[in-house]
Amino acid sequence: MPSEESRPTIHIPGVTSRTIPPRGGREGELRYLKAGTGAPLVLLHTVRTQAEHFRHLIPLIADHYTVHALDLPGMGYSEIVPGASYDEPAMRAGVERLLTELDLNDVTLVGESMGAVLALTTAAELPDRVRRVVAVNTYDFRGGIARSSLLARVVVSGVLAPGVGPVIAGVEPRPALRAILRGGLGDKSALREDYVDELLRVGARPGYPTVARAVYQALPSLIAARSRYPEVKAPVHLVYGEKDWSRPSDREADRRLLPTAEFTQVPAAGHFIALERPDVVADLLNAVA
Repeated sequence: MPSEESRPTIHIPGVTSRTIPPRGGREGELRYLKAGTGAPLVLLHTVRTQAEHFRHLIPLIADHYTVHALDLPGMGYSEIVPGASYDEPAMRAGVERLLTELDLNDVTLVGESMGAVLALTTAAELPDRVRRVVAVNTYDFRGGIARSSLLARVVVSGVLAPGVGPVIAGVEPRPALRAILRGGLGDKSALREDYVDELLRVGARPGYPTVARAVYQALPSLIAARSRYPEVKAPVHLVYGEKDWSRPSDREADRRLLPTAEFTQVPAAGHFIALERPDVVADLLNAVA
């Protein structure tokens, strides 16, 4: 469990924090949130966030599902392992560990952004365990968060730059983080200050700047992972915010790869639908529970 100094400051009623022990040399301890009763459902967050990203969604679905919200490897309060990879296969391996070590079957996978890609590729890898996939604003196109704003482009370019990149990754002013996250919202008020506080707290963990830089460096692997979408056998529901960073051509490309997928576009919403319109995702999930 996290030490007293590293415990999250956001508390979700009815939710407990649990861990999966480390495995092997570079597969560290994984932390996840658990709540509710019913069939298993796994929530997967995106870049620079954590399980608390779903703080508003979990209470809306906990009466219908046993919810497991994972801190992806090295993120949130999952263990930071020196030298670990953060490309798509490595992050997917963390999701697979959650499903296999907890022996979860008939699972609904729900991911947002990077988490949406991992939900789809995990479904391709473990078809016998996955019941359905809800993929929200898949982060599988070039540009990604750099489409959010000029500030986001400058920051991400700086983090990726040779030499100075590690230094920039270790400097995260609150106004910059807030502005970048708001660039992913249609309703800017959906970004609460206590959530910004929590993300900054996690960002101050020893080794986290290295993780953040490695995740950005690995984003091309999310684009490459699209090649696995046609392998998904479970029913898929694609959800996009009308103002998401993806372009219509990006969304249509995924629909061609997943021709039987259902499709929902959320009016006026941006990239972080779990923050501004959790009710939409909850309604989709509860309707098929």
